[in-house]
Amino acid sequence: MIQGSIVALITPMNDDGSVDRDSLKKLVEFHIEQGTDSLVAVGTTGESATLTEAEHCAVIKTVVDFAAGRIPIIAGTGANSTAEAIALTRLAKQAGADACLLVTPYYNKPTQEGLYQHYKAINDAVDIPQILYNVPGRTACDMLPETVGRLAILPNIVGIKEATGDLTRVKKLRDLCGENFALYTGDDVTSCEFCLLGGNGTVTVTGNVAPRLVHEMIMAAIDGNREAALGIDAKLTSLHKHLFIQSNPIPVKWAMAQMGFCGLGIRLPLTALTEDCFNPVLDAMRQAEVAVV
Repeated sequence: MIQGSIVALITPMNDDGSVDRDSLKKLVEFHIEQGTDSLVAVGTTGESATLTEAEHCAVIKTVVDFAAGRIPIIAGTGANSTAEAIALTRLAKQAGADACLLVTPYYNKPTQEGLYQHYKAINDAVDIPQILYNVPGRTACDMLPETVGRLAILPNIVGIKEATGDLTRVKKLRDLCGENFALYTGDDVTSCEFCLLGGNGTVTVTGNVAPRLVHEMIMAAIDGNREAALGIDAKLTSLHKHLFIQSNPIPVKWAMAQMGFCGLGIRLPLTALTEDCFNPVLDAMRQAEVAVV
């Protein structure tokens, strides 16, 4: 089981919107050096919605190659078409990913039975560890704990990224899914409490900017060291908030540019962070002791 701080990696881009491979390598090295436990390539934060299938697969393969087995790489392969999700998951396996992260189908709003059948089809089609991803704030689709419990018995489904921020779901999911099913939060604000309640880690946006602190906070929480975990989290509170001052990944890509890791490239329909948000994000970075170039 992958535990700890799993960073939802940005996809650095050049000014023309093309993928910046050199910056991607720098980011992978930075995270390994800073203690990040795993990386998600081409999740929501990696702008999966606007990459072509070829680019999607190329980024996964590039991150896998740069990591070279030093940390596990999880590939974002979710889609609102079951056939497309299966195809992306197959390609991720071929690229050498250690696991896949599969967001609930967005926009088409399937029923709970539809969600079960969607994930069962992917489970049956591709033999790779699969992590469910529930984020109703983006998808308009909430996968209920009871549905997760049904899916947890399938052999390739090994965990869930639960991004509702509802901490009551930790116990519900643990009771329904058992101790060997990985519970990750996708909500940075509540990530410390989530892991103190028995979660196995976080799939984090904040960890892009402050990877060492997020790793230390999450590991302290997993170990049950409440005082240490909350003390570190206090330094991150403003960053958790202000990295969502505009739609993710707009603020985090701007923040990484200020740290010297990439340019400001981002793809439409997302646009660069507006000037009125610069100081709040910078202040949050300073509070988290993040160096700005």
